[in-house]
Amino acid sequence: MHALDTLREPDAIATALAVAGVLLAAAVLLGRLSWRIGLPFVLVFLLVGMIAGDATPSVLHFDDPVTAFRVGTLALVLILFDAGLQTPWSSARKVLAPSALLASVGVFFTALITALGCRLLGMSWATAALVGAVTSSTDAAAVFAVLRGSGLRLRQRLAATLEFEAGLNDPVAVILTLAVTAAIASPATSSVPHVLGETFLQLAVGMAVGVGAGLLGRLGLERVHLTTGGLYPVLTTALAATTYGVATLTHGSGFLAVYVAALILGRGNLRYRSGLVRVHEGLAWLSQVVMFLLLGLMVRPASLLPTAPIALGVVGVLALVARPVVVAACLLPFRYSAREIAYVSWIGLRGAVPIVLAIFPVMAGLEVGSYVFHVVFFVVLANALVPGATVRWVTRLLGMQSTHPPPPLAALEITSTGRLDGDILVFRIDPAAAVCDATLADIPMPLGSSVMIVMRGPELVVARGGTTLEPGDHVYVFAKHEDKPLVMLLFGDPIAE
Repeated sequence: MHALDTLREPDAIATALAVAGVLLAAAVLLGRLSWRIGLPFVLVFLLVGMIAGDATPSVLHFDDPVTAFRVGTLALVLILFDAGLQTPWSSARKVLAPSALLASVGVFFTALITALGCRLLGMSWATAALVGAVTSSTDAAAVFAVLRGSGLRLRQRLAATLEFEAGLNDPVAVILTLAVTAAIASPATSSVPHVLGETFLQLAVGMAVGVGAGLLGRLGLERVHLTTGGLYPVLTTALAATTYGVATLTHGSGFLAVYVAALILGRGNLRYRSGLVRVHEGLAWLSQVVMFLLLGLMVRPASLLPTAPIALGVVGVLALVARPVVVAACLLPFRYSAREIAYVSWIGLRGAVPIVLAIFPVMAGLEVGSYVFHVVFFVVLANALVPGATVRWVTRLLGMQSTHPPPPLAALEITSTGRLDGDILVFRIDPAAAVCDATLADIPMPLGSSVMIVMRGPELVVARGGTTLEPGDHVYVFAKHEDKPLVMLLFGDPIAE
């Protein structure tokens, strides 16, 4: 009997897996429910972790900042890779300049203004500089969770600006935090020229590694032939991990490299594109849930109360002074309207990145490390509650909803281990389109291209010769490469490829 017992799963592991499963399910289900009452996922995940850890300290005791930092780093790599993969280059290209300005100069001046505000609130210069650096960037995890998890359909330029900024600005915040932490820990070895040089080096190397990895990855995935589609997401995940590792080991920004690599990879003619996107979206959501739950477990609600007054002051400085001033200065030259600037200013969401960065001074053994961590944690909670919970209301108030028709309710992909000589194009039938009110049999489709599926609202219509295309229909057409111009002449511009 004893021999058999040794073969069973250890109780500790079984308990950990059961608790982890319950927490993950609870966080996801409560997160879904939260949007009905206007609360963002980020806040729910953090609160579930805090409450679970506080209610069951003997079971869910966690206070290991090093492990939290490592898990947070891995999670951010997966989140940023998914973000880059899903960012349309056509949209990103239009907002590259303003987003890059917000993600670089904007982060620096946000940190500076916030630090000055913290000093006025009574913090020491060292503490104020740390809080300013840690909270200087918007958070990719929070921004993507709010914009994609809420069902919001923003104007294309606004959505691209917010997402591209969030994907690019983490490296600058990381560099600033490391520099300030090093300056406090060892003032003699730190200087402004050194920090500026290190910043430029990390950004340049990270960009170079990201571009190289993205091009090589795209070339490889376009040419490699695997026997099953399930292996392609394994390759792309390996690409994300390798890119981060190489960039970091060569003194570059790993986060920037991962985002750029995914952005370039997403422009390629990839096999199993829809499947790849779904897998990485799932990994990103899993990463967000695990990361926020773990960070929530590190904090007890009672420990936040002493920092509440000053943390609320920091939130006010960020939301009402630093963010609006910086956004206005960066976006006005690019002819953003006053309402657009106001919207981008308000949706300056903080999330996992500031909390993970706040672990740096703790790991460095700084005297103010624990205080900074709790202040930043409260700032993230308050930021998620106020700007985060008002996103949908502010979107309607400022009229920032997209005017484009909603996307189709179904996605279609042909899976093949070989290379197809065409693409699936999605068209929304406009009343002015040449094929509107025509039957499929009457449409002069080129040989080798054909209509595959018609979506009429929630209804799937089988594509037959007698099927009539009505205004508002979403039509999936398989078109050979050489037939695309003629197909687009008939159906109009595709809304997705």
